[in-house]
Order: sequence, then structure tokens, then C-alpha cells
Amino acid sequence: MARKRPKGVLSMGWAVIEAAAAGRTEHVPTSDDYPDTVVRRMHFHAGAGLGWKISALTTPRTKTAPWKIVVVTGAPSWAEYWAPALAALPQDREMIVVDRPGYAGSEPVEYVGDIRIQARALAPLLEARFGQRVLLVGQSYGAAIASLMAAENPRKVAGLVLLSGYFGESGPTARWLLDVGSRLLKFIPRDLRHAVMEVTNQPTQLDGMHAALARLRVPVHVVHGDKDDFAPIEIAERLVSQTRTRRPMRFARVPGATHFMNEGPTETLLQHIEACIPQPVVLKLPKLPGLPKLPSFGWFKPRPERQRQTAAPA
Repeated sequence: MARKRPKGVLSMGWAVIEAAAAGRTEHVPTSDDYPDTVVRRMHFHAGAGLGWKISALTTPRTKTAPWKIVVVTGAPSWAEYWAPALAALPQDREMIVVDRPGYAGSEPVEYVGDIRIQARALAPLLEARFGQRVLLVGQSYGAAIASLMAAENPRKVAGLVLLSGYFGESGPTARWLLDVGSRLLKFIPRDLRHAVMEVTNQPTQLDGMHAALARLRVPVHVVHGDKDDFAPIEIAERLVSQTRTRRPMRFARVPGATHFMNEGPTETLLQHIEACIPQPVVLKLPKLPGLPKLPSFGWFKPRPERQRQTAAPA
């Protein structure tokens, strides 16, 4: 059974300090919990000729899964906090969760504050096998980066999910952390320092994110917990109502969920991600008298819940 990993912003921050003191790149190595046939550490070269080696966790599959779910994590960016979700993923789905540049085992060790550069560096994540489609998930700070990735690679992304997206305005927990972190910037470990710098400097870069969302032709899903005190749900609702897009965004309110939906329950997280994947539909043509049976044709149609959800929390 997988051990319980630290939950919440404060416990995650303490885990970063412990990992830095021990010289580890992971808070709790996933190899201690899962065999590499279930969750595997891998590396790839950053895009745009940047020369960096990027670290990620992935789900090995013997057969090509029809959907590849790419997760761009928040700040601090630690893929191993998604390990339980990776392990619970069904065999007909593939997932890869990245440690963004400047975090954990990814290069460079320096701060990379420009979300456009990060989007270009992570573009190789969108490569898929023949017949495979990509659902791109941007978590928290990663939501803005994922939006740029989708806009810059329109033929490689079939859908975009903004999960607990952070869009420049902080809730009470985030404000307190940013205040404390900015005062201790010279003393806290690298990953915490980079997280404080990223979140502090993000608002000036959001015009690019809004422009990217306006260009997208693929479905965009905004999934947000109504107990999020890091990135308030009202900010996500405003994004949906004020951003002009080619097709309406789908908004899903998750009752009782906090900012870190990947902390569990894992089943709830995977259900909301799965709801963003369109269902296959097969068109069966009628058999005409005297003619051989005609082939069926398949395509994807949106799920019924793809319309904007505005139901009050349970």
C-alpha cells in the first residue's frame, strides 16, 4: 500500500525543506511505493533547443492507450504528489506528470519565470503515438502555462483542463505564504523560493494566457473546488464569464474540494478528469435489402455535462 504523502501547503513546504536538507530531488521517492511497471520516472529533452533535461512521472503501458493525459503541475512543481492518481489510472488511459523547469529533478536549477519559455520547454510532452489523443491538464500555476502550450500546438491537443487554476489573485492562504516567503526568500530552499517568485510575478504575464484561450478551438474545461482558499473559485468563475473564446468554456464546481485536488480522494480527481474526455459514438448504418452490411463509422461527441455547470454546491 502506498504511504500517505504530506497534504496541504504547510506540510508540503516542510517536505521541501526536509528533502533539501537530505539532498533529495523527491520528497518521498515513488520507487518506495510503486514498481516501475506502474509508475515510472522518466526524462526528456526540453523543447525549443533549450538544452534542459526535464523529469516526469509516467504510467507505462504495453498497448497504446487512446488518450494520453498530460499534467503540468503548479508551484512548487513536484510530480510525485500525483503518484496515487497515476497508479489508479485505468489501463485504457496514459498519464504523464511533469516537474517543471527549476523544480525537483528538472533542469535548470535556476529560476525560470517566463511562462512562455516554460510552455516551449514542455512542448515535447504533447507528442503522442499514432491514434492517440492528448488531454492537457494545467494545475494551479500550471494552468496558464498549459493554456499557452495548447495555443502554440493546436493540432496536438484535443482538450484543455484548467484544474484549480491560479490566475493572478490569491486567497488568504496564498497571501500569507507569499508574505512570509518573500521575507525569507534568501533562506528558504530553492523550490519554495522559485514558487514564491513565480506566483508573485505571474499577474503581469496573464495577458498572454487570455489571448491563448481566445485562440483555442478545442474544448476548455475549468474544474475548481469551492473550498479553495489558495486560488478562490470566484476568480475562476470570472475567467469563464469574461474570457471570449471560440466555444463556451465548461465550468465544473467541485463541492468540498480544496486547492490540491490531487491529494484525494483519487477517485474524485480521476472522475472529473475523465468527464473532460468525449465519449466515442458509433454510427451504425441500416442494412438495406439485397446489399451487404455496411461498415460503422465512429467519431467523438461531447459528454452531456460539457455545457457550463452552475449548480450550487451540495
